[in-house]
Amino acid sequence: MYLHDYLNKFMRVWNAQEGQAVACFLSLQNNHVNNPNLYKENPEGAVSRQLPTPLDEIVSAHLRTIYQLMRSDPPNYGEAFKHQTSVVQAVVKLLQHMKEENWILPIMYVASIDLRLLATKCEQLSKSSKAGEILEKAAESLMSCFRVCAGDTRSSDEDTKRLGMLNLVNQLLKVYFRINKLHLCKPLIRAIDSSNFRESFSLAQRITYKYFAGRKAMYDSDFKNAEEYLSFAFNQCPRRFTKNKRLILIYLTPVKMLLGYMPRKEVLERYNVLQFHDLAAAVREGNVKRFDEAIRRHEMFFINAGIYLIVEKMKILTYRNLFRKVHMILGTHQIDINAFQTALQVSGVEDVSLDETHCIVANLIYEGRIKGYISYQHNKLVISKQNAFPTVVAA
Repeated sequence: MYLHDYLNKFMRVWNAQEGQAVACFLSLQNNHVNNPNLYKENPEGAVSRQLPTPLDEIVSAHLRTIYQLMRSDPPNYGEAFKHQTSVVQAVVKLLQHMKEENWILPIMYVASIDLRLLATKCEQLSKSSKAGEILEKAAESLMSCFRVCAGDTRSSDEDTKRLGMLNLVNQLLKVYFRINKLHLCKPLIRAIDSSNFRESFSLAQRITYKYFAGRKAMYDSDFKNAEEYLSFAFNQCPRRFTKNKRLILIYLTPVKMLLGYMPRKEVLERYNVLQFHDLAAAVREGNVKRFDEAIRRHEMFFINAGIYLIVEKMKILTYRNLFRKVHMILGTHQIDINAFQTALQVSGVEDVSLDETHCIVANLIYEGRIKGYISYQHNKLVISKQNAFPTVVAA
């Protein structure tokens, strides 16, 4: 296929308004990128003779991107990123020009995904001290597309560009998580959750969105919402996508545990996340020493997943279960703080002082893990006679 043939086929699917087919002609993942006949450093003249504006801008920038990736040895990812940015900028013009139609949204999708992937590759190869700078530039271009889609005021499901919002939000969430700018996720999540079209988005896009929104809620210690988002993502993700379900479960499991639900071993085995089994066993037993050992044993797993600090919060549950055992043994609603100190020492916290024990009890009361109060005059914990150790606490 020569350039002339490529442009003719492009116009044929364009005139037929076949959005997916047009998108394939502009995707860096499509087979046409392996065709040496399309490697043109300056294709503008030939393209502009066959394509109208802004299509000629989009295709020319796309061909320049291919040239930098396929003709250079090694590939010039920096120049390719610049040209792909031009593709997205021209797509924004196209979206603004075709105000009444949304069949072109697949073009925006492939242009945005390719831009993010190129930015990621550039970041990996970059020797700049400003980590995340290229991905931030990519996010700015993606936001230009998002503003056009979000600004479409038409209410019809059939032709509104707002149906493209979630795809862009997912791309932006991936960028912001990668460069650790999670505060920028909040307005995007608010925009989707308040959208009248949230049920019209594809299931695959909704699963991706719920996964990232759930992680954001988890980092904000909003465990109720995190559990809702991540449970949706896990339950709706098809079983054949084992890797994706495992990834979701890595974040859903600690959230569930912090809400008082301990995972079943067979589920953890099925998705190869048995690192949580030792942890859950220690929490159930109220065994502080075993909990600390489990944390140390699987430390790198928790750190690499970005959940180490979340997992550390489970220690308060371990204390709660240990102190509940003390209550059950003593059978009284007025428990001497010294009894808790002794229990901690037996459980492996050998150097714990009485003041530190008071702090642990106070934190348990503050977090709603124990219903009661400390009588400092008598050095006792006075607990409620009904449901003194709540199982599930709203975050």
